[in-house]
Amino acid sequence: MQSYSEFLDLSVGFPQEGFDVIDDELYFQDLNLMEMIETYGTPLRFTYLPLVSKKIQQAKILFQTAILKNNYRGDYKYCYCTKSSHFRHIVEEALKNNIHLETSSAFDMPMVDALEKKGHLTKDTTIICNGFKTYQYKQYIIDMLHDGYKNIIPVLDNKEEFNLYDDEVEMDTPCNLGIRIAAEEQPDSQFYTSRLGVRMEDVIEFYNNKIVTNPNFKVKLLHFFINSGITDSPYYWNELEKYVTLYCKFKKINPELDTLDIGGGMPFKDSLVFDFDYEYMVNEIVKRIKEICAIHDVMEPDIITEFGKYTVAEASGILYKVLGRKQQNDRERWLMLDGSFITNLPDVWALNQKYILLPVNNWDAEYERVNLGGITCDGQDYYNQEAHMNSVFMPKTRKVQYLGFFHTGAYQEVLSGYGGIHHCLLPSPKHVLIRRNRDESFNFEVFGEEQNSKQVLKILGY
Repeated sequence: MQSYSEFLDLSVGFPQEGFDVIDDELYFQDLNLMEMIETYGTPLRFTYLPLVSKKIQQAKILFQTAILKNNYRGDYKYCYCTKSSHFRHIVEEALKNNIHLETSSAFDMPMVDALEKKGHLTKDTTIICNGFKTYQYKQYIIDMLHDGYKNIIPVLDNKEEFNLYDDEVEMDTPCNLGIRIAAEEQPDSQFYTSRLGVRMEDVIEFYNNKIVTNPNFKVKLLHFFINSGITDSPYYWNELEKYVTLYCKFKKINPELDTLDIGGGMPFKDSLVFDFDYEYMVNEIVKRIKEICAIHDVMEPDIITEFGKYTVAEASGILYKVLGRKQQNDRERWLMLDGSFITNLPDVWALNQKYILLPVNNWDAEYERVNLGGITCDGQDYYNQEAHMNSVFMPKTRKVQYLGFFHTGAYQEVLSGYGGIHHCLLPSPKHVLIRRNRDESFNFEVFGEEQNSKQVLKILGY
């Protein structure tokens, strides 16, 4: 019988970049995960911060290469989409890379202000303000414009949003605006058009009727987000062509327009058979934008992206211990974990999201097909298939078994209600941050201890 290690190598090819097995134990980015478990216990959430910078630098190089290759005359700006992880350690790490930010709700704005006061960004940093805006969100934007944040760009999600800026922004404070185009949804969607943004056919008319007469405001940016994410599909290329064509028409009547924000949606590695040609896709996007602009005799726009999952997903993981094994019938064997998918990795439960799943130890043991069960009393708290196979396989052993889910850094902590109340009153797990020292040794910091019963009962009013 093959060992688990041999089985995985034959199935998908292993080791892979970022993962290695040394002396029967799994390493992630050179981190000995068994040592971490012995030090901090399980369940354990961890974030390896250098990967955030690495992903940003890779994307910047891809776009700069494509711009040079295609003699593209616009520039590229990397904006980090804060909603994918608002945590200070993430945003500060991202900002080390000379990038800009995209926000989505009111409380983003005090966060931006706090980062500026600590020197992590300046009032010249571009802040793209997206989303359907509450009064408070709009008021924060106006206050920060008056406070000297001259590159805050509110992206109009609807025509009425402009009214408050028109009334409140002082005449000596120039304000650059964006307009979000309401994208058409994918063919399999329940809706034809996104609920977000201004209808395509209304954009130019709205500009002519409301904005062009006010010298205080300039529409500098058109924004769209294609819900499929960035994919090499007829749907994606068709949508891209429509919105670049609208940009060209709009540019001819509004010379101030100079930026196209193509949104987010760059995929991250969510399985061991992940196969996405980043270089091809980025080059193709830049090439097609240039070609469409040439047809319309329009100067190519500066390009902005708002990568969130791509930026942060691959930096994090969560480690579990197998608490028990249960044979429920002839075919179904369960490994019961000391945590929960619903409370720790809610996208597994809500979106059927797959993550890279690997054992931490016992790689030399034989393998068996298993289901993984979370510890809540909910029938949906399970994980029973990896993205590249119908079943989950784990080492077949009676020894203590640990396993990890990897590339879980986008959205999971916030959707889990970090530090709040969770299903079945399961506590938030301990969270460790990992940095590299100048000598390449690791620096560990406990960001959050595991929640205790007093904290939970206090939230519940006891």
